[in-house]
Amino acid sequence: MTKLACSEFKPGRRFVGRLPHGKDLITSIEDFCIELSIQMATFSIIGAVSSVTFGAYDQKQQVYVTFTEKAPLEIVNCFGNVSLKDGDPVVHAHIVLGDKQGKTMGGHLFSETILFAGEIDLQELTGKPLERDYDNTTGLMLWKTSG
Repeated sequence: MTKLACSEFKPGRRFVGRLPHGKDLITSIEDFCIELSIQMATFSIIGAVSSVTFGAYDQKQQVYVTFTEKAPLEIVNCFGNVSLKDGDPVVHAHIVLGDKQGKTMGGHLFSETILFAGEIDLQELTGKPLERDYDNTTGLMLWKTSG
């Protein structure tokens, strides 16, 4: 790909609510999207987790290196999107967390990330949903786009 490839979407329904205590963050969003037939969305989350799994992509080896932290951490910022993979809604999110000393850490968000408390602002996008597919150049599951 040599140029920016985009698809146009219009805003659909907007949901603002509370995420379930003690549940996995990613699974909670994916289950909500399945229940309400949401195929594309963007979201942001504030709150706290009791444990988190996050990581970074090793571009040379083309694998994610993950870390699990079992501690109470504040969600400084969490943002992401929902699109389709194999026909099902899938969450792609990044998170920044802070500890009691004010130190921050973050990266690509994975399951199991257990919520202590969370509030979500989820904006559905209407249009032809993007589907994730394996990209030979990066080794990542990226959006198939036209253009």
